Amino acid sequence: MATFGNLSARLTDTFKNLRSKGKLSASDVDSTVREIRRALLEADVALDVVKEFTGKVRERALGDEVNQALNPAQQVVQIVNEELVEILGGAQRRLEFAKNPPTIIMLAGLQGAGKTTLAGKLAKWLKGQGHTPILVACDLQRPNAVTQLGVVAEQAGVAIYAPEPGNGVGDPVKVAKNGVAEAKAKHHDFVIIDTAGRLGVDEELMKQAADIRKATNPDEVLFVIDAMIGQDAVATAKAFQEGVDFTGVVLTKLDGDARGGAALSIRSVTGRPIMFASTGEGLGDFEPFHPDRMASRILDLGDILTLIEQAQSAFDEEEAMKVAEKIATDSFTLDDFLGQMQQLRKAGSIKKMMGMLPGMGKMKDQLDNFDEREIVRTEAIIQSMTKAERQNPKMLNGSRRLRIAKGSGMTVTDVNQLVQRFEQAAKMMKTVAKGGVPQIPGMGPMPGMGGHGGKKKQQAKGKGKKQSGNPAKRAQQATGIEAAPAAAPAGSGFGLGGGGAAAAPSEEELAKLQQMLGKGLR
Repeated sequence: MATFGNLSARLTDTFKNLRSKGKLSASDVDSTVREIRRALLEADVALDVVKEFTGKVRERALGDEVNQALNPAQQVVQIVNEELVEILGGAQRRLEFAKNPPTIIMLAGLQGAGKTTLAGKLAKWLKGQGHTPILVACDLQRPNAVTQLGVVAEQAGVAIYAPEPGNGVGDPVKVAKNGVAEAKAKHHDFVIIDTAGRLGVDEELMKQAADIRKATNPDEVLFVIDAMIGQDAVATAKAFQEGVDFTGVVLTKLDGDARGGAALSIRSVTGRPIMFASTGEGLGDFEPFHPDRMASRILDLGDILTLIEQAQSAFDEEEAMKVAEKIATDSFTLDDFLGQMQQLRKAGSIKKMMGMLPGMGKMKDQLDNFDEREIVRTEAIIQSMTKAERQNPKMLNGSRRLRIAKGSGMTVTDVNQLVQRFEQAAKMMKTVAKGGVPQIPGMGPMPGMGGHGGKKKQQAKGKGKKQSGNPAKRAQQATGIEAAPAAAPAGSGFGLGGGGAAAAPSEEELAKLQQMLGKGLR
């Protein structure tokens, strides 16, 4: 995941050097703080923010809380995490609703920051919360801005008020006032006003934004800023704060920013909270900003809570219960497998969700190489099967597999790999359903879930196994290696495409991941 990629990598590398030290000296702390300072400056964090942050970290790292700790390295990581949460805003700030609806939200920012798309994302998110938002087109200057907002409103499934064609025609202040009146008349509980931007800060832009604010008296004024502009974000934010003022910040294009300095600078410089983050191009790539969760992502500690929330919003609980019952009774079919994949896709980008797992920063290359289109190809293979074949994959002989491969535009090898991966997945899910510990080919037991005893039993059981007639397999047995199905190649989905097996993580990595996930999972 690109978000804070370079910063996250630099910080985690810095903390690696502390692991081997039983006690931290002042020089150890100084060298660590120096590396943190460099990482933050490279991430385009404002110099004043960096000085304040590293000063607090150094002071606390040299204090008794670290000197008396059983594990000083972990204590330093915790201090950095707490200070990151602090500069990101501390607690999450939610939208403030109007006492008498509608709640009016005004969007302000420079042209190109993504205000119009953000208006649609916010409207869709509010609709998902049970509200009835309406978009008001007050960007009457940028060419086709009104048309774009209309398209976005249609995609989000929300109402729009756009009486003027735009392209330099119409009075944005009048449209804003009438838009609020339209919302009241048609009982919309949220009004989202999309205002005009400029390529740079100027008096005309500020005056227009200030006039719209004065005319509508919004409950929230959200400053929308491109997270990729780095140091310029601070100067732009200050200009808007002085000219219009705003109650909260929305970061857009956070998925494309490998530095993330804007997020770490704006809160400290303006004193205004970051309320939302846009993490992709789709209207669903939008989430409330949680300082504690974002700090965890930066330190590669994962964001399990957001991952769970995304999964809960996409998965049907009743359907999940039916699938669990099928898994337990050995009646899990390729139809069920297809349904689970389709629900997984609804939850959002699989690559992004995997990036929320603890320790995934170390697997950045594997994540970058993961091709989500492979899941579409997997769906094509399953959908090319007959109902009977999906219910009973064992009936897939050579001629059937050839027909399925041609029908889906894939190869017979792809079909074979899919069936193999399905069988492995079904076995793993059945093991979990019975309270056991699944084993991933090429990776050993699932980290954080114990299960080493089960592996020993399996090895002991295999000692008296009859030798295979296959010379290659017999050679593996002679060296004590159990032949396992090939792991899914890098960049593949369910055994399709790619090349090369996944490397098994080290014992140290498994232990660290287990510690991060918590012993309570055992």
